[in-house]
Amino acid sequence: MAGAEVQPGTGAATRRRVLIHVGTPKTGTSHLQDVLFRNAEVLREHGISYPAERFDAHFLAALDLMKLTWGGLELEAVGAWDRLAEQVREWPGTSIISHEILATASRMQVDRALTSLAGEDGQDAEVHLILSVRDLVRQIPAEWQENVKHRSTISYAKFLDQITDPARESRIGSWFWGVQEIPDIINRWGASVPPERIHLVTVPAPGAPRDELWRRFSQAFGLDGLDLDLTPERANPSLGVAETALLRRINREVVKTVDPADYRPLVRELLAHQTLSRRAGSPRLTLPPHLHTWAGELSATWVEEIERRGYDVVGDLGDLLGAPLGSAEEQAAWADPDHPDDTLVSRAAVDAISALLTETARLRRVEGELGHELAQTREALERSYLRPSYRLRERLVRLLEETRPGRGLLMVYRRARGRNSLSV
Repeated sequence: MAGAEVQPGTGAATRRRVLIHVGTPKTGTSHLQDVLFRNAEVLREHGISYPAERFDAHFLAALDLMKLTWGGLELEAVGAWDRLAEQVREWPGTSIISHEILATASRMQVDRALTSLAGEDGQDAEVHLILSVRDLVRQIPAEWQENVKHRSTISYAKFLDQITDPARESRIGSWFWGVQEIPDIINRWGASVPPERIHLVTVPAPGAPRDELWRRFSQAFGLDGLDLDLTPERANPSLGVAETALLRRINREVVKTVDPADYRPLVRELLAHQTLSRRAGSPRLTLPPHLHTWAGELSATWVEEIERRGYDVVGDLGDLLGAPLGSAEEQAAWADPDHPDDTLVSRAAVDAISALLTETARLRRVEGELGHELAQTREALERSYLRPSYRLRERLVRLLEETRPGRGLLMVYRRARGRNSLSV
């Protein structure tokens, strides 16, 4: 892909373009969006707009576009897509939109999105579709873990049963394939986009250089040569088997009593991302050995279809086939997260309790400081009430309020002071 075809330093592209990155989840999207958001000013200097007034602006726009409920966040999302689309239409160069849940948009929602971004006749902008993809061998366990990090209590076995059910009628099964079945996503998003403007970025196989995925993103989005800050600040790290099992047990106890607004900072961020993801020594969450052949065969059909359609691929389609099944010893060592090593779970639980106690101590200090400030404010108010001048002003106000002319004078005074106060 030629990317945005923006000449560094010119401040403008030769034609208005829209690069729509629609997923899939767990393909480095959090890091990509973090880099784009933090480097928005640098990008604009080179004719590229990443329109976002807050880091989750495109997530809220996606919720609004698809009318999804999301723990109350959908209330903040009302009107977010139209605001985003307006910013894209007003930018004369290249605009980037990126969020992984866009992958599940329906044909009708896709039509609305493309029309709002490119104009009624579709000629106002050149639209490119970008899809980052990873093999099912890694995607399946990652998706189950994401469910757990979003308050789910479903077992791994039940999750696997639902996504391998050919009917795909369950809520989890339909969502999984909605954001993971590559040909179907392209059919919905790319129906009116020429094949040469559809670009797939493959996530490198294990063992690739750490910067390889960013190199591929940079090529796909036309960011090569730009001096961007790539320091990771926001990520969506993975958990081990024991840590995921612990989180699922916590969910069983708290999801009925802890509101989503409290769950996000305390459980998903503090416990999962900031504490449990940093632990070492726990077995890695993987696909059960008996499903490797099924996943590989399905992925092979996707690769064949992508090759036949002739889409632009940044990376290697072989990355989609997944790592080969290991030896018999490796298969026997598979760790079942539904029946984890309880010693490892207990160790993870101690770290979780320690993190919660540390955070509780911090909040108690903050509470104490706020209480002290409140007490000082109350004392200052009480002292002002005791001053003779205050009592005189208060008596004057009461007298003025007893007559219409007096009330008129008070109104004029308060307007002049610009506040609603009883003091004169």
